[in-house]
Amino acid sequence: MTVLNAELAATAASFFSDGPSLGDRVVQWQRVHGRHDLPWQKNRTAYRVWLSEIMLQQTQVTAVIPYYERFLQRFPDVFSLAAAPVEDVMALWAGLGYYTRARNLHRCAQEVVATYQGEFPADPALLQGLPGIGRSTAAAISAFSYGTRAAIMDGNVKRVFARVFGIREYPGNKPVEDQLWLLADSLLPAEGIDAYTQGLMDLGATVCTRSKPVCMLCPLQPHCVASREQLTAELPVRKPKKAVPSKRVLMPVVMVNGQVLLEQRPPSGIWGGLLSLPEIGGMQLADDALFEPDTNAVSAFAEKFTEVQSVRLLPDFEHVFTHFRLQIFPVIAEGSRWLPQVAESRYSIASPEQADTLALPAPVRSLLTTLVQDSSL
Repeated sequence: MTVLNAELAATAASFFSDGPSLGDRVVQWQRVHGRHDLPWQKNRTAYRVWLSEIMLQQTQVTAVIPYYERFLQRFPDVFSLAAAPVEDVMALWAGLGYYTRARNLHRCAQEVVATYQGEFPADPALLQGLPGIGRSTAAAISAFSYGTRAAIMDGNVKRVFARVFGIREYPGNKPVEDQLWLLADSLLPAEGIDAYTQGLMDLGATVCTRSKPVCMLCPLQPHCVASREQLTAELPVRKPKKAVPSKRVLMPVVMVNGQVLLEQRPPSGIWGGLLSLPEIGGMQLADDALFEPDTNAVSAFAEKFTEVQSVRLLPDFEHVFTHFRLQIFPVIAEGSRWLPQVAESRYSIASPEQADTLALPAPVRSLLTTLVQDSSL
């Protein structure tokens, strides 16, 4: 059985032996200085908390708020979300990134309706068994919605704990993360779990930030190892860097009378389930050689769908994913009329003016918006 590291346990005990516990300090601070006006704090039903927690995974609050509000307008409860076509869900999610979250969101809603009659379970272990809900997310949903004493461990909490307790190893390593979970469980306050959970999130987001933390405003500063030893720039220890590969892709922009050919992507993989521009040859690893888009290949592809009249290059541009960089080479192929092949199930046509309403990847939406704005095209 895994136990809390003796040194870490002793440090935790000694730091807060002279006054309020860490939990009590966080609760008191949050009630006065924390965030209280976020949209999902107004009515903390399990559905609303779950929706916000999924959206907030790896995404900033400011980016999430408009998506959250649009989702609630379209899907005010788990029943409406479960009954909706997945294409509608993906369209509302488009631009928020990490699209597996949207597919899991839809699957989770359907499972909550089918298994729990539309009521999210209060037990974090049951929540964790639902699609897209991990241990920390399950704890947050249960703590905020049902008052369950359960520990969270998102990026903000890891940063706070790494600094306060002087953890000098990368917190993403499994043994270190296991110790952090044990520490988090040991620090849960007896009362005020909702304020404590929100307080840890607020501290990491507004005070104990990645760069330039405002230590003088932190209720844990008097006992913080990183503050005392001037290690806030070094802690938490960063993930060892890996070389980020570069890829490139040739995207034909097949157009007829101002309309563009789009292709439905497979349900898994990059941009899974979204509409996108077609690709010729897929995403390939880039090399140092100068890449010249194959306009003949674009023309040959476009001729399956229209009688091609002209082919011209657009400026290439870069889109950065978490694990690689993608250089996109768009080439316009204009035709006179659409051929019957456009009716194939995975293809559709749309006006670039519709870009904001379609489930498109962000760089494709940006490209189509450029087509609208540039009248010379």
